[in-house]
Formats: sequence, structure tokens, C-alpha cells
Amino acid sequence: MAVEGKTVLVTGGTGGIGKETARQLAALGASVILVGRDKYHADAAVADLRRTSGNDDVTAITADMSRLGDVRRLAQETSGRTGGVNVLINNAGATRSHREVTEDGIETAFAVNVVAPFCLTHWLMPALTSSGQARVINITGGIPRGQIDLDNLQGEKSYVGLSFYSQTKLAQMAMSYRFAQELATSPVTLNVAYPGHAYTSMNKNLTVGTYPPLARPIVPLLRLAMPVVYGRRALLRATRSSVHLASSPEERTTNGAYFNSRAQPTPWPDAVLDDTNRNTIWELCEMLRDRPTTA
Repeated sequence: MAVEGKTVLVTGGTGGIGKETARQLAALGASVILVGRDKYHADAAVADLRRTSGNDDVTAITADMSRLGDVRRLAQETSGRTGGVNVLINNAGATRSHREVTEDGIETAFAVNVVAPFCLTHWLMPALTSSGQARVINITGGIPRGQIDLDNLQGEKSYVGLSFYSQTKLAQMAMSYRFAQELATSPVTLNVAYPGHAYTSMNKNLTVGTYPPLARPIVPLLRLAMPVVYGRRALLRATRSSVHLASSPEERTTNGAYFNSRAQPTPWPDAVLDDTNRNTIWELCEMLRDRPTTA
């Protein structure tokens, strides 16, 4: 679909890959709604995108994606706007140096990377279907391979920040695969985009303890190299797949696909293709979605 005049909601849209994705879609004429935790940064992002995209139809909603009460309120506020939602980009992500639990009793990275996109997509489904034809794009990350430890889904047994982040992104992909199956007969499609690596505020602020032990001695060198290797050009490249999936007419009926950083369909990781992984994560997300949320 051409996105001109279409409503696009981008979580984690006030910085990094999400903001750059929103900028490009605004430049294509979309009505863009950014989601960020902080009103000051959200307002600044809106002003920046309006100026640089030449599109004044950019607004923001503040919500903390680690809080299911905020996610529910975001869905309600967005659904209250006329015209439905044409594109939902679940871009917000989180990683931590040590295990933290949210007020909902969920490990923080799992809450933001897996539970929030699951719940927001469910709660926005009336607004998505009312638009006639809608697209959901879930942004993965980390190192999208390896195993999913079902006994350590929320870091209950062991926790190394970046390694656990990669597992939550694999879990997100497993959830997304199942979600796309559920949507097979609906007017809504769901696909996953891998952005590749870019230097953003999230990885800029990583502590040494977030890295696996073997990598910790070279963290000072990584901090020097990353702005050079994964700077502005890498940030632009990192939006390629999400912008393509959001706007390309050729992907109108594509559903349940995984796109690499070059906007090409690519095979799903083995861990995602495991039925037990998918069903276990799906059932946990359903249980967390249906619990009463904190206001």
C-alpha cells in the first residue's frame, strides 16, 4: 500500500531506529503517531520529524511499554481516533544489565520485547481491521539464532543482559509466527523485520555488565568503534525492511514472513519453527494479557 494519508503507529518512535523509520514514512505522506515514554522527548521528536519530513501530520502519545496499563491505554487512545490504524510497527525494545521485574510482575526485557507487542496488537485489532487492510510489523534484533530456553523465559535461572535480550527477540519472533497464523483469514498481515545493527541510545547506554563475560574486556574498544561502524548510515540501513514492509504495494498480502536487513524474505530461525516454543510463549502471553493491569 502507498502510505500517503494512512495512519502509522510506531512504538519506540522518539529515538533510534524507530524515529528514523517514522521520519521516512512521514516523508512518504503517512499520518504518523509516535510512542515514547517521556513527553519532553516525544514533543521534541514530533517537532524534528515535522521539520525534516515536510509533513505536519506527526503526533505523539506517551506510554511506557513495560507497563501493561500504559499499553492498554495506548490502544484505547489510538483506537479513539477516526479512520483506524493502517500500520502498526512494534519497534520499542529494552535490555537490562541485570534482571528487573515490572510492576506487573514481568521481567522488563520480556515485557517490552514480547508481551507489549503481543498485547498492543491484540488490543488494537478492532482499529486495524476497521481500516480495511492493515499491516503489523514486529522489529526483532540482537542475534536472531540459537535456542529458546523455555525454563528461563523471564531470566528466572540465569541472566546476562545482551544474551537474554537476544532470547527475548527470538521469543518475540516465535510469538509473531503464531500470531500471523491466527491472522491468516483476516485483513491484517503480520511480518517480522530484522534491522541489523545501528548505534542508538539503547546500546550507547549499555553497562559493561550487560555484555557476556568474554566480551567485557573489549567493551571500551566497542564503545569507540560503534559510532563509526554503526553510525548514521547504519541507522538508515536499519530502517530498510520496516519501511519496505509498511509501504510496499508488493507486500500487500505477505503474511508470516521474516525479512532480513536487506528487505529480503529469509528463513525463520530453527527455534522459531519449534511448535513447543511457539505454543508455550503464546500461552504465556495470553495469560499475561488477560490479567488485570495496573492503572
